[in-house]
Amino acid sequence: MFIKRVANIKSSEITDEKLYHSRREFIRAASIAAVSVAAGVAMPDGLLADSQDRWPKGKKGPYDTDEEVNTYKEITTYNNFYEFGTDKSDPSEYAQNFKTSPWKVSVEGEVKRPKVYNLEDLLKPYTMEDRIYRHRCVEGWSMVIPWHGFPMSALIYRLEPTSKAKYVEFTTLLDPSQMPGQSRSYLDWPYREALRMDEAMNPLAFVATGLYGKSLPNQNGAPLRSVIPWKYGFKCCKSIVRIRFVETQPLTTWNESAPNEYGFYSNVNPEVDHPRWSQKTERRIGEFFKRKTLMFNGYADQVAGLYSGMDLKKYF
Repeated sequence: MFIKRVANIKSSEITDEKLYHSRREFIRAASIAAVSVAAGVAMPDGLLADSQDRWPKGKKGPYDTDEEVNTYKEITTYNNFYEFGTDKSDPSEYAQNFKTSPWKVSVEGEVKRPKVYNLEDLLKPYTMEDRIYRHRCVEGWSMVIPWHGFPMSALIYRLEPTSKAKYVEFTTLLDPSQMPGQSRSYLDWPYREALRMDEAMNPLAFVATGLYGKSLPNQNGAPLRSVIPWKYGFKCCKSIVRIRFVETQPLTTWNESAPNEYGFYSNVNPEVDHPRWSQKTERRIGEFFKRKTLMFNGYADQVAGLYSGMDLKKYF
């Protein structure tokens, strides 16, 4: 795969900052960025400067939030990615030289199109979309992130799981030479997460390939990761190298590591406290005061039906 990086571009070729305050112009620019992401082309350095403070306000789609998003710096320097270390600053410090090209994804299990795909072939058919999602982590902190990507259902439809497939499992790359955190035994590597098929097919479930108009940074799960907006953040799998469709509920990493603390469903339920802290409130990164944690992260209208009849204190 040929990767071109545009450097030292002329000032006349850089999108004027004022355009980012125009919704129509921004979406047009973001569409160009999305095509670059899909093609595996690195984003021009001047397309969206790191100093850009905020994403334009206003709803962009039926599943997006109109809340103010976090800054690019906040999103890319305060991360959970234990493969690079347990401190929030470790991923941005230790993932800079992480190699994401070439990248392959193995599709396995109860599926009609099992194959080891090159990343560009796996993503080629999809039109990248701009969506703004609230992405929450279980420790009680949250961010609002302008992701780029496509619905998970689009990928699943293409891969054609069989009628036996009841769950889809995602696995992160195992490479301690690049991921220093994997040299420590605080988790059973590689990292694994899974969803019920109806959860994965919900329009909110998302495969992210970029954010803020740029290719996905290494510390945020490059080159592709899952985003499940109504669940706690640890349910999202980063740097995916395997997608496996299975008939029975698979064992996921945090559920295996601490089953009394991390349930399989990982739904945002403020009434289920973590054994070591309350989850009734959260702190938005960049804010001083805490805010009330919303059921299903505020997406109850879209996803509550998936869990009808379930005791969400028992199946947490």
